Amino acid sequence: MSKVTGAQSLVNSLEAAGVDVMFGIPGGAILPAYDPIYDSSIRHILVRHEQGAGHAATGYAQATGRVGVCIATSGPGATNLVTPLADAQMDSVPVVAITGQVPGPAIGTDAFQEADIRGITMPFTKHNYLITDPDDIPRAIAEAFHIASTGRPGTVLVDIAKDALQKMTTFDYPKQVSLAGYNPVVEPKSQDINDAAALIAQSKKPVLYVGGGIIKANAAKELLILAESSGVPVVTTLMARGAFPDSHPQHLGMPGMHGTVAAVTALQKADLLITLGARFDDRVTGKLSTFAPNAKVIHADIDPAEIGKNRHADVAIIGDLKNILIKLNPAVKAALSKNQPDLTPWQNEVYGWRSKYPLGYDKPSDGSVSPQYVIERIGKISGPDTIFTSGVGQHQMWASQFIGYEKPRTWLNSGGLGTMGYAVPAAMGAKVGAPDTTVWAIDGDGCFQMTNQELVTCALNNIPIKVAIINNESLGMVRQWQTLFYNGRYSNTSLESKRVPDFKMLAEAMGCVGLRCDRPEDVDKVIEQAMAINDQPVVVDFSVYRDAMVWPMVAAGSSNDDITTVRSMAPVWDSQEL
Repeated sequence: MSKVTGAQSLVNSLEAAGVDVMFGIPGGAILPAYDPIYDSSIRHILVRHEQGAGHAATGYAQATGRVGVCIATSGPGATNLVTPLADAQMDSVPVVAITGQVPGPAIGTDAFQEADIRGITMPFTKHNYLITDPDDIPRAIAEAFHIASTGRPGTVLVDIAKDALQKMTTFDYPKQVSLAGYNPVVEPKSQDINDAAALIAQSKKPVLYVGGGIIKANAAKELLILAESSGVPVVTTLMARGAFPDSHPQHLGMPGMHGTVAAVTALQKADLLITLGARFDDRVTGKLSTFAPNAKVIHADIDPAEIGKNRHADVAIIGDLKNILIKLNPAVKAALSKNQPDLTPWQNEVYGWRSKYPLGYDKPSDGSVSPQYVIERIGKISGPDTIFTSGVGQHQMWASQFIGYEKPRTWLNSGGLGTMGYAVPAAMGAKVGAPDTTVWAIDGDGCFQMTNQELVTCALNNIPIKVAIINNESLGMVRQWQTLFYNGRYSNTSLESKRVPDFKMLAEAMGCVGLRCDRPEDVDKVIEQAMAINDQPVVVDFSVYRDAMVWPMVAAGSSNDDITTVRSMAPVWDSQEL
């Protein structure tokens, strides 16, 4: 077995792990690795900021289901990965980050560009490593990819000392990985499956409460079978959009703070929540003590730590959701053949709410462009195969509400951490992973100004994403809260971004096509113009009405019973109705 440098062993290990692309920036501590990268089959995409590398790896992973990879140097290079790693971990995205570290003897001496990135990221990585011996590199890389992609997916950081990259070693990649104490349960217990099926067969007001775990488990087909065979209405969380077709007659929409009235109310009035890969997040439950007060809970998840964390589970099923549903579907069918409750009254009730309180928006009285209309038209013109990424704020909620999602992995957003600046680099990663698919980044003018430099990366690397800037000159969601809860005192939310910068010219300066739209009658024409350009990134500056708001809304800390649909914040339901 021939001798190689630790750096060559690292690159060989990444190739053995099946990596085809990684996003990163070189620097002193990681520089030894960049020499063998030069000759590697792995495509390296040189980003403009390490945060862009991390979000691009996340977008790649979300679009493809594979592990995303980012690479950075020590100190500020590594700390710039902190936000995307926390973001990916919160949303259960498999990402492996490789960082350089100062030489082993210098660790702990406050050496130039030293940062304890392992200690910094320990709270929000699934696992992490500090490698000082080059012989450990293949094992650590194999374990990192195994940990990131199995069980509940997550982030793993491998920090490698510079001298470990420079020293000689032998390359010996493990044929298999076995980690003491790490044995994710993937097969559910038969008793749990039977208990869940029995509970479903007794329920008269059930709801399928579907979270992003369904997409992670590639279990959308099995979910469809369960829904159609049982007749149970379905809600899909922000992270589960596309897991169940929006066009399906059983779909009630998204629950939560800005969910549909039908979805929110169905959960409140249900007698059973069939919870699949969801974690009872505060944005869904509202005031937890008042959430779904009369419902029993079936909670199915691969992560046992989620069971009972926020809500007691009457039946807990631990395992891979695809495996769970493969076994649950025939069990439910058998249970319903013996005792099938009449769900017609419940179905009529929930579908009645859907008809009575559809999602909608008012046209601006001043003739300006409605942001909801722009997003709705992008969805219609682009079609159901398009991948959409989103920043965080009003435009994120409108994109989740007014685009129809029919397929998994077509809606990528920062759900748990709520990271502004996610959209553009995530779209870049998604487009690299799915090069033949149209990818739109729906971004706000605030979010766009955090990471737009990655458009240079896109232009130079032939990654023709499309970006829609929903430009309301504001940090829109914060402004909405200031309107509703702070008497219109708009403290530091005005961005003046219809004046500075000129987004069209900025896009052109970065090697992209820049377009502008400020009239409602031009929206379709401009979208179609953007759709026709497929050899360059395209940026469209949509100048929209400043004071459009996201409705429905459940105010933070309030009960979901208090869901409102209008500016007056008057609840849809009174206490007697619920």
